[in-house]
Amino acid sequence: MEALTKESTRPRSTPTMVSEPVRSTAIEIRARLKKNGWDYGPKSVAAKMRRMGIKAPAPATLHRIFTQAGLVTPQPRKRPRSSYRRFVHPNPNSCWQIDATGWQLQDRTAVIFEIIDDHSRLELVSMSARSKNSEDAVRAVSLAIERYGVPQKVLSDNGTALNPSRRGWEGALVKMLKALGVKPITGKPSSPTTQGKNERIHSTLQRFLTQQPPVATLNQLQDQLDLFRPYYNTEREHQALNGKTPQEAWDAMPKASPPQPPPVPEAQPEETTRRACPKGSVKVRSTMVMLGHHHARQTITIIITPAAIMFFDAAGTEIRSITPPEPGTTYIGNNQPRGFMANQQSTKS
Repeated sequence: MEALTKESTRPRSTPTMVSEPVRSTAIEIRARLKKNGWDYGPKSVAAKMRRMGIKAPAPATLHRIFTQAGLVTPQPRKRPRSSYRRFVHPNPNSCWQIDATGWQLQDRTAVIFEIIDDHSRLELVSMSARSKNSEDAVRAVSLAIERYGVPQKVLSDNGTALNPSRRGWEGALVKMLKALGVKPITGKPSSPTTQGKNERIHSTLQRFLTQQPPVATLNQLQDQLDLFRPYYNTEREHQALNGKTPQEAWDAMPKASPPQPPPVPEAQPEETTRRACPKGSVKVRSTMVMLGHHHARQTITIIITPAAIMFFDAAGTEIRSITPPEPGTTYIGNNQPRGFMANQQSTKS
């Protein structure tokens, strides 16, 4: 009879069963992340638990725990991340992305310039500014270069503050980058997905700022940004980085070689003509230069180079050559006697 007794089909262990302390800890961590303005989904909670040295349940198990606790609002299924075609530059400093997002202060709107490294997602700069303008864009990129070196490329939108090249002119930021050998690039017009990584960090930052006390000044906003950047870079695992933080991804790979600035073009000689005055002098760059009375009223050809200023008569004979004068110099003589003595010397010669 014992042999015919049906054995229980219940498994001897339940791998997905979570102890009450772990369940409570997961719910507490989720609440803390949400309060502080950070991502608080199952993957984010699992990552935070691992960073705290706690063995984390699988994200699916955490989702079930949060659902059972009434913490999850049902949402329509999203497009799977694996269906997106993602391009990543091969090394840190291969390409940066810069963009600005608006933020409401107590009595006006400010903007926040954010610069990220395309490869590692490291936030290089998060800077408050009065508006999206080229002067502050240059300041933000200069700060990023001071901290992390010179990138090979910088991706931005086509706006006038960042890269108005498609509008037919170069902005201040483009000129600065080209002088360093950096290649400025833009996305296609009306194609914001090109800068999807910037858009993603904008939403993460805005969620964080929403949980902070309202501020009235740019300096107060900057204080909050200075709290966000280190946590984002060193504490928060990024799902696109296979569980690494941006700082870990930055440190894991060699940096792209900095670009070489373009060669400085050789200055071309400047040529102009002047008519000498009745006393035989000509004015060049706010300085009166004496050539001699026998050149009075003649047409003088002047050739200007960084090293010298040369004066020629109508026959092409060089009259004299001088070193470019210091700013503020008003007169350069010809070391000849003046007036009657000059005429006598000319007669003798």
